[in-house]
Amino acid sequence: MTTRRPPWVLAGVLAGLAGLATSYATAMVLTIRESPVVAVAELVIKLTPGPVAERAISILGLFDKPFLVGVILLLLVGCFAAAGVLARRAWWAPLLVWFALAGVGLGAVLVQRGAGPVDVLPVAVGLVTWVTLHSALTDALHRGLSRPDLESHERRVFLVVAGVVSAAAIGIAVAGRLVGAGRRHVEVSRRLLRIPGVTQRQPPADTSIGLRGIAPWQTPNEDFYLIDTTIAKPTIEPKDWSLRIHGLVERELTLSYADLVDREMTESWITLNCVSNEVGGGLIGNARWSGVRISDLLAGLGVSDEADCVLQTSHDGWTCATPLAALTDDRDAMLAVAMNGRPLPIEHGFPVRTIVPGLYGYVSATKWVVDLQVSTFADSTGYWTTRGWSAEGPVKIASRIDVPRGGDEVPAGQVSFGGVAWHQHTGIEAVEVQVDGGTWTRAELGGVPSVDTWVQWAVTLEVEEGDHDVRVRAIGKDGETQTSVLRAPDPDGATGWHTVEFSAV
Repeated sequence: MTTRRPPWVLAGVLAGLAGLATSYATAMVLTIRESPVVAVAELVIKLTPGPVAERAISILGLFDKPFLVGVILLLLVGCFAAAGVLARRAWWAPLLVWFALAGVGLGAVLVQRGAGPVDVLPVAVGLVTWVTLHSALTDALHRGLSRPDLESHERRVFLVVAGVVSAAAIGIAVAGRLVGAGRRHVEVSRRLLRIPGVTQRQPPADTSIGLRGIAPWQTPNEDFYLIDTTIAKPTIEPKDWSLRIHGLVERELTLSYADLVDREMTESWITLNCVSNEVGGGLIGNARWSGVRISDLLAGLGVSDEADCVLQTSHDGWTCATPLAALTDDRDAMLAVAMNGRPLPIEHGFPVRTIVPGLYGYVSATKWVVDLQVSTFADSTGYWTTRGWSAEGPVKIASRIDVPRGGDEVPAGQVSFGGVAWHQHTGIEAVEVQVDGGTWTRAELGGVPSVDTWVQWAVTLEVEEGDHDVRVRAIGKDGETQTSVLRAPDPDGATGWHTVEFSAV
């Protein structure tokens, strides 16, 4: 057998990539939502401690999941190369690598919610590809010992492998097109869907404070922040969706999509924000949500007096435990079917998600929701609460400066400051601004239709030439003044005054 390492490494890497290709293609052809690599990535997300996940989100933002998948792929390539090197010593040695990788993939697939026998097929196909193709390539290298023209032989081996990988790549492209057709079909169904009781309305005229640069009071769907733990977004036809409500109730209820939209629809302007939002951060948005009140659904089921929470479960297996009181009081906690007058975007939970004003999303806002179990906090824990985050997650009062931005240069003299403030389900009474540690000045507030939305604020102050800093704080309708104590988001939301440095010239 040749002692040169590169051909063996190449054989392992190309066989490994071909196995990934056939595994992925199988998953796509069978319309399995999660290929083995994606399943492993989502398992890593589930097992990652809360502080580590929070740090990754703060550093990588929207690129956290692509980064994770990239790291996994790099590790796999390293394992493929190791399998190739091991084949130099014994024919059976690379099998240890192939079966170990298949075992990890199989375990990740099987722990996904609703996994069945068909979900195992991509792993099996990938394993067979690894073993058979790698064996064929290494056999060719072993036979090279008896050939004087070894260099020419290795070149032919490379060409054969390149052809196999090219064929696999073509298969992936075809399979991707097939699965893409499935998503496109759901997207077409979503665009054509007309839901009774859902309306498109412009924001009330007085909500805009009129200062350029402040975030729009109504956040467009395409600009609304996205935070979830899934990599492959579920694509669910409305006709295939159902919701089960059970647990500590006298009567269980199962709803189809048609059952749900036939009920009385409620529509509300509601601001959502993520518990991971740093002071001054952008993980917040305001939209008009349409859906069915959860309190109306629970009212006729005979909820037990023992119950104090509802365990929500998403189609992808994500869970959260929501205080029962927040789902049954006067707020518009709902099963939402539309966002800003249109059916929910797939990424935001189509066909149905939950919206609960006044709570951070990690304990309330379940996308692709399929199960509500009335329970107790003693018996129920959600995805993030098992990672050290607090159980109930009420939104904290907060404010943000949008104008000027950090590092901006503005003309000295009359300088306009503006931004947004929020304390969902409590409301904002006042916003105050302080420049260079001076006196606090109250800002003008825009109008709001309810206490469940954020509010725009603006104020104009005299500022001399030079470098300055401006900070903001909010006062709630309950009299609470936003604290200056700077704290990280975990375990129950960030605190502190947003401060911006700027220059007047």
